[in-house]
Amino acid sequence: MNGPFQTEQQPTVNAMPVELEVLAPPPLLLPGETREHYQALRQAIFADLAPRSAIEWLLAIDIAELSWEIQRYRCLRHQLLETQRQQAIAAVLRRIDLVGIAPESEDEAEFYILQNALSWRRDPTVASEIEARLSSYGFDQHAINVEVHAQARELFILFEGLLNAAQTKRILLLREIRNQRYFDGPKPRSSAASMLRA
Repeated sequence: MNGPFQTEQQPTVNAMPVELEVLAPPPLLLPGETREHYQALRQAIFADLAPRSAIEWLLAIDIAELSWEIQRYRCLRHQLLETQRQQAIAAVLRRIDLVGIAPESEDEAEFYILQNALSWRRDPTVASEIEARLSSYGFDQHAINVEVHAQARELFILFEGLLNAAQTKRILLLREIRNQRYFDGPKPRSSAASMLRA
């Protein structure tokens, strides 16, 4: 993930009821994700929501899972853009280096273009040199960003869809908790009822 989820104070919350722990199995973490980050996020959500009933606990567990997925999708989307940047550099280098080249030399030129793009990713000095060269041909960072998004458009749309779906589900679950509390809690008197009793 992006880093540890931190709060000002450690959230205090009643432990999840034992009978519900079976409904909150350990998370399936991807490489680079940690159980500590997951637990910190989950505990912060439980502290904010302060579940009062079994239904609210089940909803809170789902909200924590969705919140983790949202963080995951954001990180993966960011990594996607970084990875696609190397491919974008290669695409722009092709536009410069393959112009006017003999067809029999294209394979060798493609090999060097891919090597240069890889060197761009690994070596900051080479990256500066390549970016200066691209800039001299009118390909500034904005032009490269456009190429990155063009290269990543399908996957980017996929991640946007996943993010939007998870965020929508989370909002619905939060509303459900609010509705549960409204219908289970004391009902406010209407002004008409108050007037009748006066």
